[in-house]
Amino acid sequence: MHRTLLLSLEEQKNIDMIYLDDNGNLTQRIVKVLEIQEHYIKAFCFLRKGKRTFKLDNILSVSKIRRSRKVGA
Repeated sequence: MHRTLLLSLEEQKNIDMIYLDDNGNLTQRIVKVLEIQEHYIKAFCFLRKGKRTFKLDNILSVSKIRRSRKVGA
């Protein structure tokens, strides 16, 4: 997972992310990583259309976007 996050940061590529929020809600988002810290990342979230902070422990999976997908859909 860390390698995909680094790829997004270094190459400014969008990635798919499945995230569990503090209320137990699952969301699938397209994000572009802006910063990686020890316990969290900062990323542009296309679902919320803004910069967000995500706890690394709550990121369930990340993957490269393999197919053409409309951003924000």
